[in-house]
Amino acid sequence: MPACAYITHPSSLLHEMGPGHPESPQRVRAIEQTLERVGLLARMTHYQAPAASDAQLQRVHAAAHLRVMGDKSPAIGYRAFDADTVMNPHTATAARHAAGAVVLAVDLVMRGEDGDDKRGAMQRAFCNVRPPGHHAEPARAMGFCFFNNVAVGAAHALAEHSLERVAVIDFDVHHGNGTEAMFADQPRVLMVSTFQSPLYPYSGERPLGDNMVNVPLPAGANGTHLRNAVQDVWLPALEQFAPQLLFISAGFDAHRADPLANLNWVEADYFWLTRQLVAVANQHCGGRIVSTLEGGYALNALAASAAAHVRALLED
Repeated sequence: MPACAYITHPSSLLHEMGPGHPESPQRVRAIEQTLERVGLLARMTHYQAPAASDAQLQRVHAAAHLRVMGDKSPAIGYRAFDADTVMNPHTATAARHAAGAVVLAVDLVMRGEDGDDKRGAMQRAFCNVRPPGHHAEPARAMGFCFFNNVAVGAAHALAEHSLERVAVIDFDVHHGNGTEAMFADQPRVLMVSTFQSPLYPYSGERPLGDNMVNVPLPAGANGTHLRNAVQDVWLPALEQFAPQLLFISAGFDAHRADPLANLNWVEADYFWLTRQLVAVANQHCGGRIVSTLEGGYALNALAASAAAHVRALLED
C-alpha cells in the first residue's frame, strides 16, 4: 500500500462567506468524517499544513495581489471581492494554509520522508483544505478562490525540486481558468482538464497554450463521456509528456447530485479516473501524486466521491 499523507489545517473550518454559501466549512468536515467512518483516515499519515510564504505565493501571484488580500481582510464581518468570493477575518490565514498544504505535500512526496519526524516515506498526498484555488488568477481572487493552491505547489516543485515536467489534472466541473492563466505556454507544465461548457467561468473552450489539453463537456455528460475524454485525449497527452509529478485539482462537483452544475458523474467514475492517474504516476512519476480539494457542494456526494478518490490513491 503506498504511503499517503492527509494534510489539513483548523483555519479551513474558520473561513466562511456568509449563511447559505455553498463553499462552507462543512465540506471539509464531511470529507474527514466519511474518511474516518470508512477506515481510510486511519490508513493515512496526518500533517498540519503550514502557511505558504510570500515567496512561494509570488511564484504565481503578483505581489499586488498579496497586498490586496491583506488590505481587504476585515477585522470583523465580511469584505467581498465579488458576489461569490468573500473574506471574513480568517480567510487570509486559511488561504495561506491551503496553499501551504500543497507545498508541504510536494516536499513530502519529493523528499521521500518528512525530515525530523520519521513517519516514513510519502508517495501520495491528499489536501483536505479550503478555500479552493483553481479560479484564482495571478492578480485576482474569484470563484470562491483566493490563492491558486495547486499552482503554488506546482511552481514550488519546479523551483525547489529540480523537476523538468509536472502535470496538473483538473476534473472540477468548472474550468480552472486561474491555473491555465498561470501556466499557459510554459513547457515544463502540462494541464489536462474536463469541465462543463458553457458554465462559469465561461472559459477553456479555446486553450491559451499548446500545453493546455481541455475537454469541454456538455450538460448531461456522464461517466462514459469522462472515460472517452480520458482514454482518447488525456492519457495520450500524459504519455507523450511523461510527467515527473502529478498534481490533481480534485473537484467533485461534476457529481450528478451537485447543485451548481449539470454533469452526471457518480462515485465509481471518480474511483476509475483516479486509478487511471495512479497508473500514469506509477509509470512516469515513481507513483508520486499530490491531490488537493477544489469544488463539490452536495455534502453527501462530495464526501463519498472524495472517499472513492482517496481509496484509489491508497492502492498500488
